Parts: sequence; C-alpha cells; structure tokens
Amino acid sequence: MADLELKPPSLEALPQYADALRRGWSPDNIHGRKTAEEQLVRIAEDPAAFVASQDDPEARGPPIRLPDGSEVPRLPGYYRWIWDGEFCGTVGFRWAPGTAELPEHVFGHLGYGVVPWKQGLGYATRALGLILPAARAMGLPYVELTTDDENIASKRVIEANGGMLVETFAVPPAYGGEGVKLRYRIGL
Repeated sequence: MADLELKPPSLEALPQYADALRRGWSPDNIHGRKTAEEQLVRIAEDPAAFVASQDDPEARGPPIRLPDGSEVPRLPGYYRWIWDGEFCGTVGFRWAPGTAELPEHVFGHLGYGVVPWKQGLGYATRALGLILPAARAMGLPYVELTTDDENIASKRVIEANGGMLVETFAVPPAYGGEGVKLRYRIGL
C-alpha cells in the first residue's frame, strides 16, 4: 500500500478535492450528489471559507439541515483528507463535548469515504485507523460508526479496526424513517 496520511484540508489540495466532486464522488452518503453540487458552488464562491469550514472543533458553523428539512445544532468536528500523494477521500470526526454519547440524529463519531478510483486498496481501513488516536486524545472511551447491512466493504473496514456490532436500529424519522442501520463501537 502506498504511504497514506490524513491531511487537514488546504487551498493547495482543494483543486483535487473539487475534481473528485466533479467526477461524481461525494463526501456525504446521505445527500450524495446534492452535497457535491452544493460544495462545488461554495468552493467557487469562496475557496478559503470552504476550506476553513472543514475544520470546526468549536462548532461555530451554521446549524445542520437534516433530510426532513429540520435544523439541529452543529457538533464540534473536522474533516481530514486521505492522501497518498493525491486526494483519495475524507474521514470526518465529530463529538459531543463532555460525553461519548451522540444525539439521535448523529449516526456516529466517524465517517469516511474513498473516491471510487481508489477503492479496494485498503485506504478506508488505514484512514479509519489513523483517525482513532485523535478520538482517543479527546478522552473518548469509544467511537461509534454506522453502516447499512448491505455495505459489506464498510463492515469489513470497521471490523478490521476493532469494531464490534452493538445494535441494529431503525432509521430516525428525520432521515425518512425507513430501513435499519448497524451501529458499531470501537473501544479506545
């Protein structure tokens, strides 16, 4: 496997991120293409503001709009870009101050996505492993991640990093209320 690292978003790497969005990748597995298009507009309008928005450990950004249109307060968090010499995807980390528990509308502490042309190379597994020390440094006893039962690759990534299935839960009404998700926990 190529040398892989997690890099803070930067203006220098932003063209590669934007290119991935234009090529059909999205960092958001819920809103998908809509998020990609919105981000491309934001990047075109103010690249520096977009990059700054990717690192928000004090939750200063605007509220989060859920799929049902409701808004909820933003949690502290940030994204890191998966990098092997070029942009490969993202890993995001969010938390609720003072607790390991998350609000119902937040499916997990961590989320990740690898661009299609870099999938199958072990990058998601390695990126998840690289972000775990940051969660440990925050004092969290564990992190939670969710996936769909059909997403075999994601289940393998989580399990390869010590994830244990803790529950199956119904998708909350704010996300359409249809289907189930699997919640995994990785002890830190």
